[in-house]
Amino acid sequence: MASLRRLIPLRSSLLRTSVSLAAARGGVGGSFRSYNASVYSEQRELKLEGEDQLPEANNLSIDDVIRKIRQKFDVARQSFLKIPDPLKGMPKMNPEGIYVNKNLRLENIQVYGFDYDYTLAHYSSNLQSLIYELAKEHLVNELRYPQSCLEFKYDPTFPIRGLNYDKQKGCLLKLDFFGSIEPDGCYFGRRKLTRKEIEEIYGTRHIGRDQARGLVGLMDFFCFSEACLIADIVQHFVDAKLEFDACYVYQDVNRAIQHVHRSGLVHRGILSDPQRYLVKNGQLLHFLRMLREKGKKLFLLTNSPYYFVDGGMRFLLEDSLGHGDSWRELFDVVIAKANKPEFYTSEHPFRCYDIEKDTLAFSKVDAFLPNKIYYHGCLKSFLQITKWNGPEVIYFGDHLFSDLRGPSKAGWRTAAIIHELENEIRIQNEDSYRFEQAKFHIIQELLGKLHATVANSQRSEAYKSLLAELNEERQKSRSTMKGMFNRSFGATFLTDTGQESAFAYNIHQYADVYTSKPENFLFYPPEAWLHVPFDIKIMPHHVKVSSSLFKTH
Repeated sequence: MASLRRLIPLRSSLLRTSVSLAAARGGVGGSFRSYNASVYSEQRELKLEGEDQLPEANNLSIDDVIRKIRQKFDVARQSFLKIPDPLKGMPKMNPEGIYVNKNLRLENIQVYGFDYDYTLAHYSSNLQSLIYELAKEHLVNELRYPQSCLEFKYDPTFPIRGLNYDKQKGCLLKLDFFGSIEPDGCYFGRRKLTRKEIEEIYGTRHIGRDQARGLVGLMDFFCFSEACLIADIVQHFVDAKLEFDACYVYQDVNRAIQHVHRSGLVHRGILSDPQRYLVKNGQLLHFLRMLREKGKKLFLLTNSPYYFVDGGMRFLLEDSLGHGDSWRELFDVVIAKANKPEFYTSEHPFRCYDIEKDTLAFSKVDAFLPNKIYYHGCLKSFLQITKWNGPEVIYFGDHLFSDLRGPSKAGWRTAAIIHELENEIRIQNEDSYRFEQAKFHIIQELLGKLHATVANSQRSEAYKSLLAELNEERQKSRSTMKGMFNRSFGATFLTDTGQESAFAYNIHQYADVYTSKPENFLFYPPEAWLHVPFDIKIMPHHVKVSSSLFKTH
């Protein structure tokens, strides 16, 4: 949450960072997959004919200005009937690419560390339903929530990663890069709030420093079931006309979610039917073995218990490992129940775990022995024992705060694994999405010119009519783009206008590189230089479609 509270002060510095990065950017060498962003030339500034001229400068009357904007709008609408050929010819971004926020030379990386859940282990969509059901039952059976709550069903079309819950107001929020509430991304229960309701509750769409203290980020792989269950509970209380405290709802749901994890309920559920929940992936073993062959050191650092990791890894790799081989031989060090993010700041000692007896040794750990499993520990002891220096270590994880914030502050390089990235890039590659994005930009330009040249006292009927039509056309494009991703909150990385989200901000802060899965590194030589693309986009996998593809004059 500290990062969210810094959204406002960092706005100008982030913009300066983007510009300064642009000066140092260049193309990445290697294969076609190395960096698709390099094929883009700098986007031309979005500009309509005469846009930079005010009525006073070109001696046009207000009526002439409105008439001219109307003409441009009419021409633009004709171009909206067909996707232009230049747009169809635009290069596509690579859904399996590695996207770079900070330059990274892989030849300098000697140690590769991995989280387990949603990093090495791929899960099916069935897992969220399992977590939701188990947490719901705990709320009813242990926390005495109404029996009617057992009728709730997980809705996979509702939540996305990176939402925030307001413990004071009870709203689920999607925020943009600079901490403002998405106009169509604020829900109270399962009901989307209008802009007027958002303003009545918050006064403004922008979340200030004090308000940000009441927000909790939903970032990890529990977040989908957690967000859905929070919304369903709030909606249930609203429908039943029961008074409730929004903070207690979060605490109870979070307690239930944590219980199904810490008690082992979800772990046992997954291992009882791994075929239903785990997705086998032969490329994972290929990637890990390639690293070993290149002389790299590997370690596994996870909050999950060993028996769960062992069962999952054996299932995931059973079709790839040879007879008698063990997945543990791939790793120099295996640490379970690490208690991240405290692992990075505490001074807890490591304890050796006896697999056969299911017990922990009491002797001091001053060396990591082959084929041994270790529990707990801390970063300080880890560095003392391994002597692995920060810049030569890269750590892969899916949770920006628990997995990556600590390593990034400790000097490790970081790789965020975001499974949703693959699908979102595929959608952004579609002509239909880019078409709507370009249409949106044109309408924005026309609206900007209209607002800039017509004062409040000069708003005629012609002005009001044009303004209404432009706003309607803009909203249609926003809704269409949003619906291509998620009907409730849209894209994970983007707002409805195609700008970066608060989730993208956190990726920008804590991930040196990000990709959809670790084995995407197979597409790059182990000595590759991954560098930030030359243009000044904040998120390197985004493409801003220029309205210049449409001729509006």
